[in-house]
Amino acid sequence: MPHTPTRHLAEGPRVGIRSFTYEDGAEFTARARESKDLHQPWLFPPDSAQAYEAYAGRLIEDRTKAGFLVCEKDPDTASGGAPGSSIAGFVNINNIVEGGFLSGALGYGAFAHAAGRGLMREGLDLVVRYAFGPMRLHRLEINVQPGNAASIALARACGFHLEGFSPRMLYIDGAWRDHQRWAITAESVTSG
Repeated sequence: MPHTPTRHLAEGPRVGIRSFTYEDGAEFTARARESKDLHQPWLFPPDSAQAYEAYAGRLIEDRTKAGFLVCEKDPDTASGGAPGSSIAGFVNINNIVEGGFLSGALGYGAFAHAAGRGLMREGLDLVVRYAFGPMRLHRLEINVQPGNAASIALARACGFHLEGFSPRMLYIDGAWRDHQRWAITAESVTSG
């Protein structure tokens, strides 16, 4: 049964961002299953109802996380979007630290039907501005495996700067993986 999505927290010309809801599970998991070839070996979003409920629950209920769905404002049925089916991807802010740090770590993924269309760039820009605006964060970091060219290109296109390299930083797909650290601060967005 279709549900009425929550209002967008911010909008650009083609996409809006909104918070995750439990009701998004069917569409999100279907898109995740369709996108396995695009995501792996970098990313493993939930592709079952049970996994989605646990994943969304953490993003909805944990104050140290914020999850955003990147939604097409007018899905193009010719490019794979169906009427009422508008989730193009997602951007999560994890490890949100308040106080003197005011930072978070971003993770994101496009779904296959939306990949290469510029929707995630617009969506990530909206999340960055929302994080530095209403969320009042100061710094965002993206940790990317060096071979993930698409993710690095998105970070660079959205104004993130390479800060360093961390060997064996995150445990992904059964092994500790090297990562590049990309970051942006509120000043670079408001001044640039």
